[in-house]
Amino acid sequence: MTEMQQVEILLVEDNKADAELTIRALRKNNLANNLVWLKDGAEALDFIFCKGEYSSRAKGLPKLILLDLKLPKIDGIEVLAKLKSDPQTKLIPVVMVTSSAEERDVVESYKLGVNSYLVKPVDFKQFVDVVSHAGMYWAVINKAPL
Repeated sequence: MTEMQQVEILLVEDNKADAELTIRALRKNNLANNLVWLKDGAEALDFIFCKGEYSSRAKGLPKLILLDLKLPKIDGIEVLAKLKSDPQTKLIPVVMVTSSAEERDVVESYKLGVNSYLVKPVDFKQFVDVVSHAGMYWAVINKAPL
């Protein structure tokens, strides 16, 4: 991806196997264009707000964020809270894609403004279906101006 290309999907996932499955599922459904994969919450916030090592990257916000809940450095809930409290980023659709089905995580995510909460299944076909659902959500909202 060149500096000038708009990031369409930002995947924030620390587990390499889960990230690879997600990317594979998105590619299978032709939804992986201009995807950036980051491995922790601090890196995600730096990327989104063009800080730290990303201070010189081309400006522009992702059109969709796929966010894991349990991340190193800064967890997904805190990343979500920062995104939804900032006027520049609060309208970016965020889909929590996580292994946590705990009610408190689901409730807190929706209180903070997550657009969808998907629990990662163990079965690959189910996982592809879940990620494809998130990708289709992106495709629908991508046609509407943000």
